[in-house]
Amino acid sequence: MGGPLRILHVVVNMNRGGAETLIMNLYRNIDRSAVQFDFLTSRPGVFDDEIIKLGGKIHRIPYISDVGHFKYIGELEQFFSSHNEYRIVHSHLDKMSGVVLRSAKKAGIPIRISHSHSTSSEGGYFSKTYKWYSGKLIAKNATHFIACSEHAARWLFTNNLESTMIIKNGIESEKFSFSPNIRKKMREELKLDNNIFVIGHVGRFSHVKNHNFLIDVFAKFVKVKENSVLILVGEGPLKANIEKKVKDLNLEKKVKFTGVRSDIERLLQAFDVFIFPSIFEGLPVSLIEAQGAGLPCLISDQVSQDVDLDLNLIKFASLNNQEIWIDGLEETALRQQKRDFNKNGLVNKGFDISSTARDMTSYYLQVLR
Repeated sequence: MGGPLRILHVVVNMNRGGAETLIMNLYRNIDRSAVQFDFLTSRPGVFDDEIIKLGGKIHRIPYISDVGHFKYIGELEQFFSSHNEYRIVHSHLDKMSGVVLRSAKKAGIPIRISHSHSTSSEGGYFSKTYKWYSGKLIAKNATHFIACSEHAARWLFTNNLESTMIIKNGIESEKFSFSPNIRKKMREELKLDNNIFVIGHVGRFSHVKNHNFLIDVFAKFVKVKENSVLILVGEGPLKANIEKKVKDLNLEKKVKFTGVRSDIERLLQAFDVFIFPSIFEGLPVSLIEAQGAGLPCLISDQVSQDVDLDLNLIKFASLNNQEIWIDGLEETALRQQKRDFNKNGLVNKGFDISSTARDMTSYYLQVLR
């Protein structure tokens, strides 16, 4: 066969989530003369146009929540039986990878990779029960296991830890390098004076990101430090609830909703602190990006300790005590530390995307031998 090795990545859609951002960072930096990415998705995503420009194909089948279990399985089996050109399937659906890889195995696809990006499942009782069932299928149907951290590996691959490869959520480090000029421009664009203390958060409006807790903390903090603003970047099912809460607390002038942004590397320059009170996480790309931009980060102690790049930027806090968060914000506001960019910190810890891309190219070519 001529041309590059084509890898089929399985995702729900290619929007700006953590896993999807990592895949796109990899895709932009991988040697595309050796390896090409194609995608099996269920819904349109913001990265679709870029994928096509980079030479990728996007296949689409309806998602299980739209058509039900049996129709979804039927769609998967029909897809894999009619696309036997793929020798490697790389699934990013956490526990739901089980049903995907079972269908891929049935169709005779030799390399079936399950990739863990998290440490827990989202959803209600029925959804979690179904995901538990699907997760049980991973060990029997995956040939290879990848995780973003040891914690994420332990969650999804309890019995296959020794054979799990840890792939760091690398970023394009130069893009995030702190620039006083960009900070000035972004603050002007966001209509923020120099003396405003800016707390930033990047994340989907979903239960796991814990926006309710974040708003409660900010409502108390703003009484202590009036010249502070909270910027929330992202979209999601709970956004309207959070907007209502902000309005009910009379914080509309203090909380800015930016929606999804394609210029996170620029937006981070405008922040003074990055806040991240997630209930659980694997190893969030957004926290690697924040440290890459030299931002102090106040984060939940439920986030993997692996996220700390030893740049003296991470402070962990318990979700059981809001006062710790308020004190942490006050301390950061008083300290106003110098924004240094330490590329070596990212590189030494394995979070520079160029090294991640080299590792993944070698990995894909090696597993086929």
